[in-house]
Amino acid sequence: MVTKPRCRLIHHPSQAGMSLLETMIALAILLIATVGLLSMGMAAIGTTENQGHLAARTAEYAQDKMEQLMSLGYPDQVTDTTQFPACNPSSTNPPACTTGTGLAVGGSSDPTAPVATPGNGYVDYLDVNGNPIAGTGDWFYIRVWQISQFSANLKQITVTAKVRRQVGAPQGALPQSTLVSLKAKPF
Repeated sequence: MVTKPRCRLIHHPSQAGMSLLETMIALAILLIATVGLLSMGMAAIGTTENQGHLAARTAEYAQDKMEQLMSLGYPDQVTDTTQFPACNPSSTNPPACTTGTGLAVGGSSDPTAPVATPGNGYVDYLDVNGNPIAGTGDWFYIRVWQISQFSANLKQITVTAKVRRQVGAPQGALPQSTLVSLKAKPF
């Protein structure tokens, strides 16, 4: 009788669980990857805030000032647009004032060199929410404007709005917006 050779069963140790060392290595790799992604996310949030939100606000505030100046009559040289609502000698609400510059030729479109004379000048300051504030102490946005006369019937209005500081670590130039418009006589 021929006997079949018996297969010998080989017994391998069980691979049923992971060791503590393997678990710790996997968690360390996961932690390193997460920290890298988190720092990249924080940089993205800062860039979005500075170049998105703050830059959009400067454009909005420059546009607001441009609309306010464009609504003045061509010969107006007394309306004070540094306050809202604007006042002039015939105002009743707010009270009358004579310290404004209206569309008088002058001013500066450089936020680092605002012109504050004569009267209230060609500069105003806004808080972090965009509300006008009196004084130069705690401003977040600055708006400056310049009125230039090209001919007897044509003025150029330039408005620049700039933010005071960025969010997070400084990354490049501060957000700023400049608008230019022409105003013709008799409008």
